[in-house]
Amino acid sequence: MIRVAVIGLGYWGPNLVRNFEAIDNAKVVYACDLVEENLNKIRRSYSSIKLTKDYREILKENIDLVCIATPPATHYEIAKDCLESGKHVLIEKPMTTSTDEALELIDIANDHGLKIFVDHTFVFSPPVIKIKELIKDIGKPLYFDSERINLGLLQKDVNVIWDLAPHDFSILTYLFDFEPERLIAIGSKLRHPYYEDLAHIMVKYDNGFIAHVHVSWLSPVKIRKTIIAGDRKMILYDDTNFFEKVKVYDKGVDIDLSKESPFFPTYRSGDIYVPKIENKEPLRIEAEHVVDCLLNNKKPKVDGYAGLKVVELLEACDKSLKEAKEVEL
Repeated sequence: MIRVAVIGLGYWGPNLVRNFEAIDNAKVVYACDLVEENLNKIRRSYSSIKLTKDYREILKENIDLVCIATPPATHYEIAKDCLESGKHVLIEKPMTTSTDEALELIDIANDHGLKIFVDHTFVFSPPVIKIKELIKDIGKPLYFDSERINLGLLQKDVNVIWDLAPHDFSILTYLFDFEPERLIAIGSKLRHPYYEDLAHIMVKYDNGFIAHVHVSWLSPVKIRKTIIAGDRKMILYDDTNFFEKVKVYDKGVDIDLSKESPFFPTYRSGDIYVPKIENKEPLRIEAEHVVDCLLNNKKPKVDGYAGLKVVELLEACDKSLKEAKEVEL
């Protein structure tokens, strides 16, 4: 039995409580939040869970795993205290607010023989898992183009990149093994007084692959679309489409440069394939995976190093925004 504690009971924390409570080999025994009403919501639904406003009380308890669903700026301190107390951690995205903090947490975990899990939930999403299986069919990967926009919610402590882009970066680093080389981010403070509320990010790779991510809090509609193109086929992932989240298009364009004219495009248009996708909550899949890793000493699918990769991209975005130029990775 894996004994679980959840720190942070605002938006995401209750989802962690619900999913770990539903697993046979796990039990949420402690929960923590500074807000009394958040504690009361858990108290009304789970009378057996001990509640506290001071997470340090949890450090003294017989807890195997601590889930950290607090604001990003607090992740490092809380995770460090938990690891040094001998507890495994599951950290909400982004893992930390700097690469130095992420590296230190990884070192502490390694020194204590503990596991870091990072809550990149989309990596456990059935559509994304299916796309990972289909990537081999698209041929040579050409580009990744993602749009994640909606109206709000404007955050008070981070810009739109740190709020939304971790999802796209986690999918990108999960699907492709090659390393990024350069990045440029362009953002605007159109309505938010302090932070960028709209941004475009371009990530370039030494093999010619390119990734584009568009994030915004200022769209009148909610869009969650990603196109992954290869030289043979292309994949459309629409997370707002309940019935057909993933489509594989046998489409493309070829140019024969051996012709007398330098531009002779040949357009290919074949079948559209809609794979069957398992209908299961990603967070449940993730929670089951975490428990399995702890019970059977398996390597996490999303460990501290995976969390570090996303933080590196986020940190590079901040540098690019500040310097108004492309930066090396």
